[in-house]
Amino acid sequence: MTSLEEQASSQWPLAQALQDRFVRYPHQGLKTDDEYNAVMAQLDFGAHFTDYMARASWDADRGWHGHRIEPYAPLSLDPAGAVLHYGQEVFEGLKAYRHADGSVWTFRPAYNAARLNESSQRLMIPDFPIPDFLASLVGLVSADRRWVPQDFGASLYLRPFIFASEAFLGVRGAQRFDYAVVASPSGPYFSDGLKPINVWVERDHHRAGPGGMGNVKTGGNYAASFFAKAHAQARGFDEVLFLDAATNSRLDELGAMNVFVVMADGRVRTPALSGTILPGSTRSAILQMLDDDGVDVFEESLALDEVWEGIKDGTVTEMFACGTAASVVPIGSLTVSSQRVELGSVEFSRWVFSALADIHYGRAADRFGWMYKVADAV
Repeated sequence: MTSLEEQASSQWPLAQALQDRFVRYPHQGLKTDDEYNAVMAQLDFGAHFTDYMARASWDADRGWHGHRIEPYAPLSLDPAGAVLHYGQEVFEGLKAYRHADGSVWTFRPAYNAARLNESSQRLMIPDFPIPDFLASLVGLVSADRRWVPQDFGASLYLRPFIFASEAFLGVRGAQRFDYAVVASPSGPYFSDGLKPINVWVERDHHRAGPGGMGNVKTGGNYAASFFAKAHAQARGFDEVLFLDAATNSRLDELGAMNVFVVMADGRVRTPALSGTILPGSTRSAILQMLDDDGVDVFEESLALDEVWEGIKDGTVTEMFACGTAASVVPIGSLTVSSQRVELGSVEFSRWVFSALADIHYGRAADRFGWMYKVADAV
């Protein structure tokens, strides 16, 4: 296992032991019932936010301090704040799911906490202790419990992030940081659910290069994908598949998702973590699940030409993308320049999606110990 997976599978304190790490401040302006009902009736992904947020701060003298759950509100940031000028920030994304008994659970939160710290180390940001990360989720979900949707497929999306808040313009790592978690009740990332998406293969622009930060969850990696994605969407495509910057010939990842290739002989393949690909939590879980189910799964270099010809001759039967926000999405077609190939099957993608969703929502046994309860049944 990787260090991320080792940390994710370690025994961390239960929610009850973390309840008091973040002090909840009073809220004088909770959303009204009408406002609440309007949001919950139309669960667009990441469009609306809950009543509270989690906060903490860091400086060299006190380390991490000021752990609190406070009313959701705009942040105060000096115009010279380092994050605005040098992009020194990292973030995570995970979801809270309501089970049938009313309890609320998250999926592999220690993996996200460990990955946040790996990202932080690359950007010279102090580690945020994993128990504190878990406690911030426990405190926020406890305060915002009513915002966790009840419908299967919907969830409370959680966005932890750390940014450099020191006010200065020198070119160095900052000496002050802020941690926050905001929450958004959300429906599916793609409004059409498991409808296959049409993907543009980008050959002129790259989201990351060797030795860079492609494996780091920082805003710049996502911003680097916007140009290609906007132009692809203008031509009617749903997403962009990037190639490696070194050879412009191997599959890298989509703008915000990892990619898998299903072979006619039963093998499943995904690009190896080469340093330019984000080590997705969903990707990691799928690899573990498939291996446990006896599927031959391989992390390896995947040449676009090989995949393209495999789709045409039938040796590649299916492709899908995965990530926290979207879960699993089948790929219906690839387009390179003026050429397009179609993938007709979605059977394997649907099976993977259903297997994960059943674990998320407590409909199937959590055989891997992935789920972490943040709120008891009521």
